[in-house]
Amino acid sequence: MGKKALIILADGFEEIEAVSCIDILRRSGAEVVVAGLRNKEVKASRGLVVVADTTLDKAGNLFDALILPGGSLGAKNLSSSERVKNLILEAAAKNKVIAAICASPAIVLAPLGILRNRSATCYPGMENYFEKSTSFKNEPVVIDGNIITSRGAGTAFLFALAIAEKMGSPEKRKQIEKDTAL
Repeated sequence: MGKKALIILADGFEEIEAVSCIDILRRSGAEVVVAGLRNKEVKASRGLVVVADTTLDKAGNLFDALILPGGSLGAKNLSSSERVKNLILEAAAKNKVIAAICASPAIVLAPLGILRNRSATCYPGMENYFEKSTSFKNEPVVIDGNIITSRGAGTAFLFALAIAEKMGSPEKRKQIEKDTAL
């Protein structure tokens, strides 16, 4: 595939949402860079400590897809970062893939106007953070143009597959589904 994905991990991120994306995208042939928001060691919502490839300050902005795992605290930490906000706005301006799951669509993307006049989903109950112009869909994964949103930990695998396909490989998605016995 040859495309590059940047996955940003902030303290409190949901483990399965991040790891599913890392695994599936690497299986699809994408170059995946995992960046810790502040440090290389990032503590997840259930206490797992993940060592990222780099920190966000060193990750650069040359990527085809920006992925924002959820977890309530993780999403809040992402939303408090000016660097994250700027990366999202730059990615949107360049029509890059922006993928957010769980609380991140509501807490990180919605306040930036990224979901304005679009369809999206998020963790149940968090849709109250969406603007009135955002069409909430009670679906596992919603794709609207370059924006991919998903509900939460239970939909993480489908979310990762949707990102892999959006990055240019429907055939790889089918192969991964077969290889993982989906």
